[in-house]
Amino acid sequence: MSKTLFFKEVNLGKISLKNPVIAASGTFGYGKEFMRFFDINRLGGLVTKTITLNPREGNKPPRIYDLGFGVVNSIGLENPGVERFKQEYIDFLSSLETRVFLSIYGKSLEEWEKLVGCLDNEGIAGFELNFSCPNVEGEIVSYNEKEMVRITSRLRKLTKKFLIIKLSFSPFLVRNVLSLQKAGADAVTLINTIPALAIERQETKFALGEVKGGLSGGCLKPIALRCVYEVSQAITIPVIGCGGVQSYKDVVEYLFCGAKAVQVGTANLVNPQVCEEIINEGERLGWQ
Repeated sequence: MSKTLFFKEVNLGKISLKNPVIAASGTFGYGKEFMRFFDINRLGGLVTKTITLNPREGNKPPRIYDLGFGVVNSIGLENPGVERFKQEYIDFLSSLETRVFLSIYGKSLEEWEKLVGCLDNEGIAGFELNFSCPNVEGEIVSYNEKEMVRITSRLRKLTKKFLIIKLSFSPFLVRNVLSLQKAGADAVTLINTIPALAIERQETKFALGEVKGGLSGGCLKPIALRCVYEVSQAITIPVIGCGGVQSYKDVVEYLFCGAKAVQVGTANLVNPQVCEEIINEGERLGWQ
């Protein structure tokens, strides 16, 4: 693989990133939590933990289980709700010298609209629409193409900010992304966790309090790479790779398969400096 795959500045169309490394939603909190580990302004971007209209307590514990080859989690979108989020975090996020994307989730079209309305005038680069969380009540939005298109089309009319759609694996992924591109999406993140279940081996019981969860970590990478490759061949908007990224080499593999940028998720739980280490390696080997 040629190291010319790496560029110092990444063009995503309407916006650019200083490098291809983005901290993924969920494991990076709202950014503040990682300031003591490294200068997060070095990131190409960061995506916040998902924000909902009203506060969510999240799912009952245990919420996370380490399989050794990956992780199953069921956090349940725990967050303080949009109003408290704005009070506690928006000034900090707006002051950062990196691209900030707010991950949002609504239980109805009205909630999606209200979230964008509340946050659109803040100093952020854009939104990541979480259509694919497997740990909330009701149907997973990414399983319903018409609903995804309806929400995306409506939000496109409400904001000029960068709109990223986060999806999980689906047999209809290429078709769905083509429809979302037509509906006004600026980019897609592939892939989110996939539905899973874990058993506590020693006691033969369900490992998570909610029984079901989402699988992430290194075991997801081969699936995600195929999704990125197939979708990037079919669409014109940028693909952001996500799933099992733990090293510089993983980033190169995603870029080789057609991703324009890459998100780092579960690895942040193991090593809170992993993003900085990847950036350092990229600057040493491929960003000159």
